Amino acid sequence: MLVLVAPGQGAQTPGFLAPWLEVPGVADRLAWWSAVADLDLVRYGTEADADAIRDTAVAQPLLVAAGIAAALAVFPHPAEAFRLVGAAAGHSVGELTAAAGTGAITAESAMALVRERGRTMAAAAAVTQTSMVAVLGGEEAEVVAKIEEHGLTPANRNGAGQIVAAGTVEQLAAFQADPPARAKLRALAVAGAFHTGHMAPAVERMEQLTKGVSVRDPRVRYISNRDGAVVHSGREMIQRIVQQIANPVRWDLCMETMRDLGVTGLLEVPPAGTLTGLAKRALPGVETFALKTPDQLDAAREFIARHAEQHAAAYSLDTAPTWRLVVAPFSGTVRRGMPDGASVEPGADLAVGAKIGAVVSRREERVLVAEHGGTVLEWLVEDGDPVAPGQPLVRVHPKAEAH
Repeated sequence: MLVLVAPGQGAQTPGFLAPWLEVPGVADRLAWWSAVADLDLVRYGTEADADAIRDTAVAQPLLVAAGIAAALAVFPHPAEAFRLVGAAAGHSVGELTAAAGTGAITAESAMALVRERGRTMAAAAAVTQTSMVAVLGGEEAEVVAKIEEHGLTPANRNGAGQIVAAGTVEQLAAFQADPPARAKLRALAVAGAFHTGHMAPAVERMEQLTKGVSVRDPRVRYISNRDGAVVHSGREMIQRIVQQIANPVRWDLCMETMRDLGVTGLLEVPPAGTLTGLAKRALPGVETFALKTPDQLDAAREFIARHAEQHAAAYSLDTAPTWRLVVAPFSGTVRRGMPDGASVEPGADLAVGAKIGAVVSRREERVLVAEHGGTVLEWLVEDGDPVAPGQPLVRVHPKAEAH
């Protein structure tokens, strides 16, 4: 199985977009997305220095544009990607890249959202002097406890022995003077405590904006930063992406889900390298490919061919049919039925948001919800069956489409 991943802020380097302008169609797309983002993406991606592209309001649109452009260069016909890619995920702002890549939102919507995300997060970061520090090594529980002892937030739990602490510069200074045992600290060149409560004003603004965004259910499994769950509702996906601005990124759990899915190949879109590096340490046996320049496109397509998953019809996450799927958020055992013990059988009429069962794992229990409501057409699993992340569980004919 193949998973496509998109990096987050900090992966960009000066001039990284320059070689991509030689790929047919990329310059035209970047010109159009520059208009949508109200930002000269070509200039920032080819001529600007490191300080200029470190600006949150610049870095985020640049990253999303680069990732989508490269994905379209690999898959000129997106429908082909939906047949071959088993799952997609993005780290932090990379979630918008992944949302566009899975067909949940358009590239234009992604660029408009990332424009406002970057601006609102930069504004929120300007209120108080905040920053972030990477913690490498140490015992995870001890590291998290020490971070919280100093009033900080473990904002990125990246797996492979890496956790990022975020908070005020005063809190970080005290933390650096009193580090966790057997851990190394590295200050990050960011101007804000991203994925913490300091970003709450940005969440409020983005919640207002996303109410009007047209979304579809993703065409492939989408792995969420919040908890590593596979999300199949486009509206829930967007809500999670917005909430994630002020909440920790659990990339460690995303990689656990990839392991549960049986991923064999991980391809990272530009500016690639960060997530493949984490995967090499956390997912032994999984082949990785960091797509950095267009001269790697042929090799990338060969990599995709080796790991591509041809979806079986019953497991297709197509958004075209008149019915909708409820899927498993993670590996576990399915429990069919309502919380009061009543069963939900084919022909049953469900209210919008009705609870129809649960998936239970060793770590947690997640209630299954029929987001659209409607009529149960069929269960695709039996009560007590083991299920995999993103596995379709029940088909429902919806009462109304989500808006």
